[in-house]
Amino acid sequence: MNNIILYNPRCTKSRQTLKLTEDNNLALEVIEYLKTPPTVEQLDDICNKLGVEPTEIIRTKEKLFTELRLSLSDKKSRIEWLKILSEKPKLIERPIVIYKGKAVIGRPPEKVLEII
Repeated sequence: MNNIILYNPRCTKSRQTLKLTEDNNLALEVIEYLKTPPTVEQLDDICNKLGVEPTEIIRTKEKLFTELRLSLSDKKSRIEWLKILSEKPKLIERPIVIYKGKAVIGRPPEKVLEII
């Protein structure tokens, strides 16, 4: 996955980050990840580009996280966490921008400027 933004139109930070990328003339493919969830392989690639473990891109304050009775201390493998994120994309931190092989979570939106 290159030159993309994992985007949720209902998220203020996603909208602000997309506008910032547009203002800086970045040509990004907008992927509404709730409609088109990333695969396990894509999420693995994203985590590698971010330099983080899957647990570091989980929205732990999301209601779904507690409804699923998940905990970051659960003894799950990397692949198990990636499967959870792929199956429950609402748990993925957003927005995530990938540009020219680098990735960043747009919180705050200005963080995207670090990779351009």
